[in-house]
Amino acid sequence: MTPANPGPPGSVDAVMQALAERHYLCDRRLATAVFLSLKLQRPLFLEGEPGVGKTELAKALAAVLDAPLLRLQCYEGLEIAQCAYEWNVARQMVEIRLAEAAHAIDHDRLVRSLYAREMLIERPLLQALSQSRRPVLLIDELDRADEPFDAFLLEVLAENQITVPELGTIKASAPPITLITSNRTREIHDALKRRCLYHWVEFPDAERELQIVALKAPEAGERLARQVVAFVQRLRQLDLFKVPGVAETLDWARALVALDASHLEPAAVHDSLGVLLKYQDDIARVEGGEVARLLAELGADAAPR
Repeated sequence: MTPANPGPPGSVDAVMQALAERHYLCDRRLATAVFLSLKLQRPLFLEGEPGVGKTELAKALAAVLDAPLLRLQCYEGLEIAQCAYEWNVARQMVEIRLAEAAHAIDHDRLVRSLYAREMLIERPLLQALSQSRRPVLLIDELDRADEPFDAFLLEVLAENQITVPELGTIKASAPPITLITSNRTREIHDALKRRCLYHWVEFPDAERELQIVALKAPEAGERLARQVVAFVQRLRQLDLFKVPGVAETLDWARALVALDASHLEPAAVHDSLGVLLKYQDDIARVEGGEVARLLAELGADAAPR
């Protein structure tokens, strides 16, 4: 017998502690949203800038609950065959050939066998409804999918079921633990959002981001970590096309360690900006005198000499 999932954390504080033990540090408001989502068995809709940790939350939550993680990565043109199910055409053709070889085709029986449940190839949405253990279902970057996909998700979120025209309705015995993320490149349909709890995920403040760097990139050391976080925090205040997320902060800290930097200095910053910023226009703007200004703001020990 498959073991059941362990029970969810019993309080908001327990959620924060359990996530922290899986190296995910969150504020109390986000922990409250997660706790309520688990307690009320409602999907949690997370919006925020790229790189604030929305996807990582689903991974950490799956680890906390010892649950399978099923991830549906959304993209333009996403169809049912990629997200829910498709028929196993190759196996269906084998069944047809076998029936023909027997020279005695029972048409009704053949149709039933061709469209039996075992002929379905399950994709993440149907897998989430079919498992005996409640999985964590991550519908990632929903805003990248076309708007009609929002309408398809309504049945899944509202009724915990998927209707297969040839087979009927497949319903979950218990709702999956569902997290939906969006970078807000388009608005998600109100009817879908009404079926979810909602939380806007902010960039962490300097203190929390420093804790994250200390936890996930301890090799950077306290001095470099503080300077990296302070630099990135100031960088996010600039009018950039794509401000760096927490993932870029961690990558940059590790890159500077690889360059044998014990603190921020102009040459190392200029040489490694491509780790932190992903658009040439942003790099060009920061290189144009902003690096020296930002380093000067960090203090004399980080300023150009």
